[in-house]
Amino acid sequence: MVAYALSPIDLIPDFIPVLGYLDDLILVPLGIWLVLRLIPPEVMADARIQAAQAGRPGSNWWGLVIVVTVWVATGVLIWRWLA
Repeated sequence: MVAYALSPIDLIPDFIPVLGYLDDLILVPLGIWLVLRLIPPEVMADARIQAAQAGRPGSNWWGLVIVVTVWVATGVLIWRWLA
C-alpha cells in the first residue's frame, strides 16, 4: 500500500481533474484497512505490546530538533540563494 501511495504510477493519472486524486482518496484508505485486516491478531497484539514497551511516542526530542534545524537551514539557504 505504501508503494502504491508513493508511486508515480496511478490507476487514474493525477492530471485528470477530480478523478486523479479521487482514486488516491478511496484506494489508499481501503488498502490500509485491508492490510490491517490481514494481519493475524496474535501478531498485532505482540506489536502493540512491543510498542508500549518502547516508550511513549514523541519522546525523542533530538530527532525533532534535527529535522527542524535541517528544514530551517534549507529555507535560509534557498532564501539567500534567491536574494
